[in-house]
Amino acid sequence: MKIVVTVMLKDGVLDPQGRAIGHALGNLGFAGLNEVRAGKVIELDLAETDPARARQFGEDMARKLLANTVIESFRVDLPTP
Repeated sequence: MKIVVTVMLKDGVLDPQGRAIGHALGNLGFAGLNEVRAGKVIELDLAETDPARARQFGEDMARKLLANTVIESFRVDLPTP
């Protein structure tokens, strides 16, 4: 079963990568950007077949390794086939 973990910086945490992307987009003529935030997406293919257990595995992995929960939040999604 595939799961997708999305990790983003929490609101209020400075995002220099997002600012750099926003600045570069502005230089390329893309006007009207209020804010750009950058994060990461991790796709995992698990042997688990139970959706609730797969989600729990994803949350456990995010808390232990994939996200720094002091400054980042995360979301675990189970994409529909």
